[in-house]
Amino acid sequence: MFKNYNIVGNNEMIAFGMMNIVGSLTSCYLITGPFSRSAVNFNVGCKTIVSNIVMAIAVMFTLLFLTPLFYYTPLVVLSSIIMVAMRVGGKQIRFLVCMSAYLGAVFSNPIYRNTEQYPYSRTVPGLLILEIDAPIYFANAGYLRERITSWIDEEEERVKTSGENSLQYVILDMSAGGNIDTSGISMMEEIKKIMDRRELKLVLVNPKGEVVKKLTRSKFIGDNLGEEWMFMTVGEAVEACSYVLYTLRTVPASKDPNNV
Repeated sequence: MFKNYNIVGNNEMIAFGMMNIVGSLTSCYLITGPFSRSAVNFNVGCKTIVSNIVMAIAVMFTLLFLTPLFYYTPLVVLSSIIMVAMRVGGKQIRFLVCMSAYLGAVFSNPIYRNTEQYPYSRTVPGLLILEIDAPIYFANAGYLRERITSWIDEEEERVKTSGENSLQYVILDMSAGGNIDTSGISMMEEIKKIMDRRELKLVLVNPKGEVVKKLTRSKFIGDNLGEEWMFMTVGEAVEACSYVLYTLRTVPASKDPNNV
C-alpha cells in the first residue's frame, strides 16, 4: 500500500512479459518500465495510463524535431537529469547536481580516440598519436612498419596542406600489446631509424611488462629510445611533448638554463 494505492508487482511483470512476447513477433524494441519515468509520472501527479500516451507523443516530437538541440550536450549532464528525476529533492539540489555534472564534463581530462571514429575530435598540433592494439611479432611486424610509415607520410602531407605546425613527435600507444618478439624488436629499431632520418622523436606509452623487459634486454630503450621518452598514459606523453615543443623551444638562448 502506497498513498492509498495498492501496488501489485506481479501484475506489472505479467504486463511486461505479455507486451514483450507480442512485440517480439513484430520486431519491436524491448519494453521496460524505467524508474525515472515512473518517478516523473508520480511527482507530476499522473493518475491513469493516459499519461503514457502523452509522454510517448512528447518523446516522438523530441526525437523528430528537438534532437539537434541536444547534440552537444554532454552525456553526463543527461545522465544527471535522469538521476535527479528518480529522487525527491528541491530545486536547489537539482541545480547543484546538474552544475556538478556539467563542470565535471568541462574540466575533465582529455580523452584520446580514433579520429576516424570521432570526426569532430581535435588533433594535437605537432604530434601524431598511434595505437598498436595487438602483440608485435613476426606475422605483423612488416605490416606495422609499413602502416606506421604510411601514417607518418599522410600526417606530414596533411600538415603541409593545412599549414599547421610541422610534425615533431610520434606517440605509440602500446597498452593493448602484451608481447613482442625479435621481429617486433627489429621493426621498432627500423621505425626509430626512419624517424631519426626525418628528425622525428619516438615516444612509447604504457608498454606491458614483458614488452619492456625484452626492449630493455635488446638495449632498444637504453641505447635508442631513452627511458625519459616512456610514459604511463597518452595524456602524460602529450603534456611532456607539448611542454618541450611549445615552452622550451620558445626560451631565448641567453635564458636557457641548459645553454651554459
